[in-house]
Amino acid sequence: MSSPRPSEQPTQQNAQNEEETTMLDPAEAEEEIPSDPDQPMDSDAEDDPTNAQEEIQLQNDSVAHFDGHKDSIFCIAQHPLYSDIVATGGGDDAGYVFDSTPPQREQPVLPASYQSAPQSIEREGIKALYKLEGHTDSVNAITFTLPRGEYVVSAGLDGRLRAYNDTSSPQIGRDWKFIAEAQEVEEINWLIPCPHPQYPNTIALGANDGSVWVYTVNAEDKATPLTIIQAFYLHTASCTAGAWTPDGKMLATVSEDSSLYVWDVFAEAAAAGLTGAEGGQNVVGLTAQDQRFAVEGGLFSVAVAPTGAFVVVGGAGGATKVVGLPRIGAESSVTKGAKGAGSTSKTGGGKRSGGPTGGSSASASGQAGQILASLQAQSDSIETLAFSPPPLTLLATGSVDGSIALFDTAHRFAVRRHIREAHEEFAVVKVEFVKNAQTGGWLLTSSGMDGVVRRFDTRGGTAAAGQGLVGEWRGHRGDGEGGGVLGFVQGGGGGRIVTAGDE
Repeated sequence: MSSPRPSEQPTQQNAQNEEETTMLDPAEAEEEIPSDPDQPMDSDAEDDPTNAQEEIQLQNDSVAHFDGHKDSIFCIAQHPLYSDIVATGGGDDAGYVFDSTPPQREQPVLPASYQSAPQSIEREGIKALYKLEGHTDSVNAITFTLPRGEYVVSAGLDGRLRAYNDTSSPQIGRDWKFIAEAQEVEEINWLIPCPHPQYPNTIALGANDGSVWVYTVNAEDKATPLTIIQAFYLHTASCTAGAWTPDGKMLATVSEDSSLYVWDVFAEAAAAGLTGAEGGQNVVGLTAQDQRFAVEGGLFSVAVAPTGAFVVVGGAGGATKVVGLPRIGAESSVTKGAKGAGSTSKTGGGKRSGGPTGGSSASASGQAGQILASLQAQSDSIETLAFSPPPLTLLATGSVDGSIALFDTAHRFAVRRHIREAHEEFAVVKVEFVKNAQTGGWLLTSSGMDGVVRRFDTRGGTAAAGQGLVGEWRGHRGDGEGGGVLGFVQGGGGGRIVTAGDE
């Protein structure tokens, strides 16, 4: 260390002058603080127990985990035949297919009490069977096709629709191969498989420009493995949700413009003599121009009753509307037995040719297009809807206000229960009834932005009994910590729940 040069050393006189200039005249002080001999000396922050950092205890009830994604998981789907096979898509522009079966953990020869230095063993994550690549933006929709899960299809905010074929032999969902890609829109919001038995491997999607598209997937068609069956353009704002009727003959979609359309995708309603507006594109159409149906802020969820008799839509401000649907008899199908009929026509605007047309059949249409009920049990947007399996007649609605409402559809949609703090003050993301004959279908599973999965017995329960709460599972971040459960699947009888986390 070098010493300062002589010219840099202050003289004694300068030091004295400097000391004099730093002195404070007591008369200039605005306030004099008296000394207190009993005042304790300031202690270091680390010695103050009140300043100690709070240790956060994270509860993890999971039996296995998959950590292949590097960002939020936005969507999750389950194989229709092999419930262990699950597909996910996330904010890392990728998707994965994996076997959700919890791995067998090796048991130590001796229990921990006999070990000289027992150590906890970190649990190994589930390995991916296949990585779905090729998207350039978040994968926010994914599904397996019906009825056998021959294809897995992913959709993203890049507008791409990508299809993969199950190449395992036999087809059990363990090996996959990319076969085709299509891109007709800027962003895809949702993606659902069609249950129509005569149109296997058919899917529908909704886009941010309001358009609705129906594709069929066929790996054997080398020229166009992804073929457009229909395209509809009546929504004037982003198409937020869609649902097929149980028989797969009609498709209901909703939009931020507060419109509902029920599309005659395969022209079976027209063949039955049921015609709607807009040149036969749809059999039901309701918009905000009808003040009885208008929902300020838009519609965000839709579900069709198991009987196919009506459709329910949920929207902003807790609004829920019930609309009647036409009934199409099995004998009305003019394409019965023809797989993929009409798949080669790219009919812009949804206009189809062929099939008899005629006036509306009163016996078949019933109360089609009529608003049967307007429900208002919750205070914020209805993000998710679910029907109980027959013979039960319950409708569950999940709201951003954190509550779940149960309506009895067989008794004028009377409110059977309002679980006001199902997920405390955090949004309910999904509700779904367990499809299990042994449980009777009365168990309702829900997930929320609090990072918790809960299950309720919808047969009874009071406020004192936790509104029928029978179980809850934690493991994701929540409570405003940037986490939450954005989706789940519980096929295979509901014995295992696989969740998709925002973290």
